[in-house]
Amino acid sequence: MNKEKHTVKRAIIMAAGIGNRMLPITAETPKPLVKVNGKRMIDSVIEALHKNGITDIHVVVGYLKNHFQKWKQEYPDVQIIENDLYSTSNNISSLYAARYLLDEDCMILDADQIINNPEVLKREFNSSGYVASWCDHFTNEWLLQTEGNKILSCSRNGGSEGWRLYSVSRWTKEDAQRLSHYIAKEFESGNRQIYWDDVPVFLHKSQFNLEISKVHEGDIEEIDSLQELLKKDSKFRAYLSERLGEERQDA
Repeated sequence: MNKEKHTVKRAIIMAAGIGNRMLPITAETPKPLVKVNGKRMIDSVIEALHKNGITDIHVVVGYLKNHFQKWKQEYPDVQIIENDLYSTSNNISSLYAARYLLDEDCMILDADQIINNPEVLKREFNSSGYVASWCDHFTNEWLLQTEGNKILSCSRNGGSEGWRLYSVSRWTKEDAQRLSHYIAKEFESGNRQIYWDDVPVFLHKSQFNLEISKVHEGDIEEIDSLQELLKKDSKFRAYLSERLGEERQDA
């Protein structure tokens, strides 16, 4: 039986986090607005969405949120949602703030990643689930075990020989509404120190039939730490050296 075709109508982008692992770069600049090789990470996300005809875009902000107001002037189609609980809760608070938008076929993704292949944000999809690439080496990222495309289980601690989960997911209208319900249920019960992905992947897995959308390693890059940033863009080495010199002079 052929599955019903779905089309992403809206994108919800998570951009509220502090980015502690990228300090001191993120001390004055929100992580999604850090320029990597001349381009802000979030710009690669917005441009890829636009290339796929997705223009109903909502960005959830928190840390250094005023920086996004200036950035938004370049993207008049983007709507800003404020998450005032970003500093006391994990990112479940961001999707909780945007839960009213989970009422149609949609995409949820993080702002602090680099989209190298716009095809990974294509609008058309068959089933709710996550973008993933095959990994035959050890990774610390969440690693999925599948049967065909169906997600059977997930390891939070990574591993090898599995599908590496990326922070890009698509949801049918029905699953988006279901997700909104369970996000609210967990958040309002006080379960606020979890990732929003914990809700469909672990806590309420039986309520969702999730599948993977296969991409190639390198189609998406997630830069999670200062070390990964330095490896990707060497100009930050000079910045950090200069900053360290200034701190020594002040000492």
